[in-house]
Amino acid sequence: MKKTLFLNPPSFEGFDGGAGSRYQAKREIRSFWYPTWLAQPAAIVEGSRLIDAPPRGLSVGDVLPLAADYELLVIHTSTPSFASDVKFAMAAKEVNPKLMIGFVGAHVAVLPDSALQASDAIDFVARSEFDFTIREVAEGKPLDQIAGISFVRDGRIVHNPERPTLEDMDSLPFVTDVYKRDLVIEDYFIGYLLHPYISFYTGRGCRSKCSFCLWPQTIGGHRYRVRSAEHVAAEVAQAKEYFPQVREIFFDDDTFTDNRERAEDIARRLGALGVTWSCNAKADVPFETLKVMKDHGLRLLLVGYESGNQQILNNIRKGTRIDIARRFTEDCHKLGIRIHGTFIVGLPGETPETIEQTIQFAKSINPHTIQVSLAAAYPGTELYAQAQQNNWLRKQPLVSDGGIQVSSLEYPTLSHQEIFDALATFYKRFYFRPGKISEIVYEMVTSPHWLMRRLREGAEFFQFLREREESA
Repeated sequence: MKKTLFLNPPSFEGFDGGAGSRYQAKREIRSFWYPTWLAQPAAIVEGSRLIDAPPRGLSVGDVLPLAADYELLVIHTSTPSFASDVKFAMAAKEVNPKLMIGFVGAHVAVLPDSALQASDAIDFVARSEFDFTIREVAEGKPLDQIAGISFVRDGRIVHNPERPTLEDMDSLPFVTDVYKRDLVIEDYFIGYLLHPYISFYTGRGCRSKCSFCLWPQTIGGHRYRVRSAEHVAAEVAQAKEYFPQVREIFFDDDTFTDNRERAEDIARRLGALGVTWSCNAKADVPFETLKVMKDHGLRLLLVGYESGNQQILNNIRKGTRIDIARRFTEDCHKLGIRIHGTFIVGLPGETPETIEQTIQFAKSINPHTIQVSLAAAYPGTELYAQAQQNNWLRKQPLVSDGGIQVSSLEYPTLSHQEIFDALATFYKRFYFRPGKISEIVYEMVTSPHWLMRRLREGAEFFQFLREREESA
């Protein structure tokens, strides 16, 4: 095996590159997801090391000297971070001219040609799922014999045949081994999850066809390929042994509840292990399944509501109905399941009136916490193609130099500035209500843990709003 370093490189302060290319802007409160997509091949390549620079607070100066110690460097990149990642690769090549450098991630999967043309420092890019692709590179297999990569030969870009989609998900080793070996789990925290937490995937792919969602359209696909319930429970049991301080397990599958029978099976196994857990869910899970999950340790669901306007949901092919989402949310409230609801402003068809409808919808269903994002058209998504075709796309980066998400879209019915301003308005009107304030204050006074967290997060939230105003 080549001596291999997997790297999520330094970027702007607060960059959360571990979030699977779905959200790489500075968040309203400081948050870091696990770099699971890098940890998975790191678990396969013997003797490798994973460095996740942003949550460790590592600078280029901290990481760059390590280039001299390795033969293969694998960099996870994204659309917002690509330019800075290329600069790092060029600097690493100067430190070690013999270093082979490969880029992975949705951005290079969709744009392999432009990625390779960006710099001679990039020796190859891995398209689609890259776990076993990287292992073959590390084993020293000639690049022209490795499925799923693109590289330059004699001045020409060569695209090898696609690698078959991974079907046997149980063939993947546990990422928790890499977490234990290379990461400090206390570095990772999310406002709505207990701390410390651990997250990993129990499957890949998402049946939903949301036009804006990057990962299923570029890497994971629209078939939900899953690990067996036994395999998942075994990794959770191992995580309990490795990290007794962990307070919550989060399953980062795009829609864990897509396979309800399996979700219930896993829930029962987790209940027997006595763990608290959370997952992503679509707003259509029936009461019976919710109850099984709640009775066996489920604490919270991360739910993508996106909009409170049915036509916008239809426009983005969300596959959900407002009335069903309301009933689902009521069921969660009845069962005591907390919800972190995510919403997006600036989707196709958005107007000031539809933004108002979404704000009113969010207030009426009242998830415990929310995240509001600006619609982002990533290359490789249906939304990006629509934006190009309809001239919605501005010549504007997805994030500012300081990491603040900006609107790269605008419509005849809605300017980019109106979209940008709507985010702060949404947050203020949701959280600055007497009922919601009372709810948060009660949480704080009844729990020293939440008291300290909410005070810190409140300060970060107001700082986030100030930075947005300054960058506008």
